[in-house]
Amino acid sequence: MKLRSLRNERQPRLMIIPMIDIIFFLLVFFMMSTLYMVEQQIIPVNLPQAASAQTDRPRSVSVLVTKEGRILLEQEDIPLELLKQRVQAELSKQNDIVFILRSDKQAEYGKVVAVLDELKLAGVQRVAIATEKKGR
Repeated sequence: MKLRSLRNERQPRLMIIPMIDIIFFLLVFFMMSTLYMVEQQIIPVNLPQAASAQTDRPRSVSVLVTKEGRILLEQEDIPLELLKQRVQAELSKQNDIVFILRSDKQAEYGKVVAVLDELKLAGVQRVAIATEKKGR
C-alpha cells in the first residue's frame, strides 16, 4: 500500500505570456517618456503639398590627405596642382556641395593647410574637417 505525500506534487508553471505583456508595456513606457525628455524648439507649421517636392540635401565630397602626403578626391589620387580645377568642376555641377576634409593625424600639417587653401581658392563655401570622437 502506497501512501500519498501531503505535498502537492505539481511542478510550478512559468507563465510567459504575462511576462511578455509586461516587457512590451515597459518598452512603450520608456519610449514615450524619452519623447518628453527632449526639448523640442520648433514651431509647428502645416506645409502645403506639391507634386514636384524634393528634399534639399547638400551633396558631400570627400577630400583625403594620407600620412604619405597623397591627396585623394573621391577616392581618386590627384596632385595638389590639379585639386583647384577638379573642385571647381565639382562646384559647377552643384553649388552647395559640402567638402569633407579627412586627414591622417600623422600627415604633414603643411600639406593639410595647402589642401584647405586650395579648396578656399577654388571657391568652396562649406568645408568640414572630419574627426573621431575621443575615447575610441
